[in-house]
Amino acid sequence: MKPGTFRRLMNLWPPFLFNSIAVTDISDDWSEVRVRLRLRPWNKNFVRTQFGGNLFAMADPFFMLMGMHRLGDDYYVWDKAGEIEFIAPGKEDVYAHFVMSDQAVEALRAEAASGAKVLRWFEVDITTAQGDLVAKVRKQLYVRQKPRVRPT
Repeated sequence: MKPGTFRRLMNLWPPFLFNSIAVTDISDDWSEVRVRLRLRPWNKNFVRTQFGGNLFAMADPFFMLMGMHRLGDDYYVWDKAGEIEFIAPGKEDVYAHFVMSDQAVEALRAEAASGAKVLRWFEVDITTAQGDLVAKVRKQLYVRQKPRVRPT
């Protein structure tokens, strides 16, 4: 599926649509994804700032999806773990810019070449439009090369 088509479908996905999370850009090679979380009356927490669950949700699927597309069908790619550190209250719209470099992809391929599982952490900052840090999210990917089927 082309990144633009996938972006439009993600923006219609109910957990994103109803919580004002939008994928604003996916690069053609899936190396970068940009996401915005708008602050709306229905997604504020008790103290009228960004709800922490939405901050984590806006970052949840993207490293796994990027890994799946960048590594291709010869690899299993799963989320293994995730964590978020809240730095400052989100009192406005916030943004995340995910990057999975060519070097990271090649390192995953090299480590998984033996068939062993690979666990790798990726990080993204959630910031305001001015660049003020609101939260840091870490996601751990599980990557394993699929067994090759030998012809009989």
